[in-house]
Amino acid sequence: MTDTTVPDFSDLRALFINCTLKRSPATSNTQALIDASARLMRLRGVEVDAIRLIDHDVATGVSPDMRKEGWPADAWPDEIWPRVRAADILIVASPIWLGEIGSITKKLIERLDSMSSETNDRGQFAYYGKVGGAIITGNEDGLKHCAGKILFSLQHIGFTIAPASGPGWIGAVGPGPSYLDAESGGPETDFTNRSLTFATYNQLHLASMLKRAGGIPAYGNVVDAWERGERWDYVPNPEGLTSDG
Repeated sequence: MTDTTVPDFSDLRALFINCTLKRSPATSNTQALIDASARLMRLRGVEVDAIRLIDHDVATGVSPDMRKEGWPADAWPDEIWPRVRAADILIVASPIWLGEIGSITKKLIERLDSMSSETNDRGQFAYYGKVGGAIITGNEDGLKHCAGKILFSLQHIGFTIAPASGPGWIGAVGPGPSYLDAESGGPETDFTNRSLTFATYNQLHLASMLKRAGGIPAYGNVVDAWERGERWDYVPNPEGLTSDG
């Protein structure tokens, strides 16, 4: 039986980061897919924020503030990181180039990783309790490969990933129309539309569940407690433990 109860997501905040290589106001096909997901979220009362990362002077590197590493400017710590920290859901949207995520996407992942040792108000790593997702677009193969790279990176640094969180659109392999081009058929592609809708709602449901539960339970994953010697019953190579290889 289909559940027709409309859930309340009005306490959630979502951030989409568009990793297009095109500065504003150039048309971004990746943005079109972001807009479709963001529209669903806004209809459900979610506070939605969006960034085109290339429009900001974000330095390259894996330190929280690259100005301390000699860079003359770095928008990450003051402009981007506070918006990431405030979000319950982070969606990384990437184009495909030569079958891989774009260079701006890689830069974003590196900067997200630079903050992964920060902690939340429960003493866990900062991204615990947040939901991560990916959106991919291009006119060549590589959608699942690129989504997998993003989603693995996000879960590795602490994000929780909802089911089917890597929707996207690709045209025929090789040069051809992009998503928004009139002849592409992209916006009418039922598989993409279904995948994007399912991913959006799965992310909302998971973020809502985590928020109502107060995040990921803190037993067994608090950084300071481990450093103080707490091991939550973990014993390395306890006496008598054998392995068959």
